[in-house]
Amino acid sequence: MRLRTPLALLGAAALVLVGPPLLTSGSGADTGTQIPGLRLMVPNTPGGGYDITARTAAKNAEDAGLTHNIEVFNLPGAGGTVGLTRLVGEHGNGKLAMSMGLGVVGAARSNHSPKTLADTTPVARLTEEADVVVVAKNSPYKDIGQLVEAWKADPGKLPVGGGSSPGGPDHLAPMLMARAAGIPPKKVNYIPFDGGGELLASILGSKVAFGVSGVGEYLDQIKSGELRLLAVTGPERVPGLDGPTLKESGYDVEFTNWRGIVAPPGLSDTQRTKLTTLVRKLHASEEWKRSLEKNGWDDAFLVGDDFGDFLTAQDKNVVSVLKELGL
Repeated sequence: MRLRTPLALLGAAALVLVGPPLLTSGSGADTGTQIPGLRLMVPNTPGGGYDITARTAAKNAEDAGLTHNIEVFNLPGAGGTVGLTRLVGEHGNGKLAMSMGLGVVGAARSNHSPKTLADTTPVARLTEEADVVVVAKNSPYKDIGQLVEAWKADPGKLPVGGGSSPGGPDHLAPMLMARAAGIPPKKVNYIPFDGGGELLASILGSKVAFGVSGVGEYLDQIKSGELRLLAVTGPERVPGLDGPTLKESGYDVEFTNWRGIVAPPGLSDTQRTKLTTLVRKLHASEEWKRSLEKNGWDDAFLVGDDFGDFLTAQDKNVVSVLKELGL
């Protein structure tokens, strides 16, 4: 997450997987990436960012011949902390990993989870992307200025939906946006959903006035016209989409989300090396590079202990920003 406001700077980067050239013609056994029976947990509902990231990574790894038959499964609940608890309980299991991101960092704090990301084995940070501010196609708000004007008039009557628990990216982005617009964050009527998939139905059904989620989650709906894009939260416009940044619209906010992969604690050096080698070679593949472009994801890899240090810093930053916003 990258936040640039007068009072806060919450850094985030994306997961860019860097490694040696990939030979897609091999079985993967000779490259040290084969993990028979590998399972990839998604700690929220289907259709959200973690889900899209996990299924994309699994398919790309298989198409590149790095490993085979990766099982992706969903275990939603409590903003990702149900899955986190399950992962931490699988001590020493080198055939299980979890797709996650900033939302799990925030959920572990807001839900007072007994297990945190400090209890996991960090594998790699995968992607970075901007959030988008969207409304249904039949919404009365045609641009971000109209929305903010109505929001300022009566914040409580314009519920905003997000696909993360308090402290997660879809919560922090509208809170920072509100503050930049002169709306006290405590007056914002934020409604959390367990992932972007659940949130989408409420936006389309006008159960929330607007929604905030990752660009990759709603790219298809924006392009088809089902959702109207009002703004993006990152420092630059998203290529191929007609939507201004918040900053160019007059709101001093720059914010990006990130996603990555963690594994259970207690892995052997061999197990950990297998996982990190797999993600390094996944990044080097043409399959993954095409997926980054298709989904509007930025690539900024961080692996192993460096990713672990980043997770520690993110936890501290989330706490700091929540305090700063009075939340």
